[in-house]
Amino acid sequence: MIELKSIQEINAVFLENNFMEQKYPEPTVGALIFNPEGKVLLLKSHKWRGKYVIPGGHIELGETVEEALKREIKEETGLDIFDIKFVCFQEFIFDEAFWKKKHFIFFDFACKTNSNEVKLNSEAEEFLWVNLEEALKLDLEPYTKRTIEKYLKKKAGEMAFSGEGAMG
Repeated sequence: MIELKSIQEINAVFLENNFMEQKYPEPTVGALIFNPEGKVLLLKSHKWRGKYVIPGGHIELGETVEEALKREIKEETGLDIFDIKFVCFQEFIFDEAFWKKKHFIFFDFACKTNSNEVKLNSEAEEFLWVNLEEALKLDLEPYTKRTIEKYLKKKAGEMAFSGEGAMG
């Protein structure tokens, strides 16, 4: 028998065991994190059925999106991030890609880190640093794949607009 000592422990047990139904969509943040070599960090997570994902998580009450992103990345990877740029938002409504029935609103970003020293928490089993083209060949959960594709499309548009991709 489980002995619960506080209201926080009771709430945690209820949430963990899906005793409470989600009443509202949950806003979340995620990031394509680029290391000094220009490679992106991907995590393999049991929460996403063993597929590769970008790190991230929920926005806490009273927290800005940027604060949530920095906190979640630090908690899941041990990394500090900077140069944060918005990539896209996506709606996730009871998709079976996640291990629980949830309704999320994803706010996905691209950012940089000065470190390659990843310290995973319990939410992921392994990690790797890869270039974006290699990432698209991996077993990605669909929302991570879409974020990478949108990021690449934005980068191509920026290069064309600035003339970087033009032939001279």
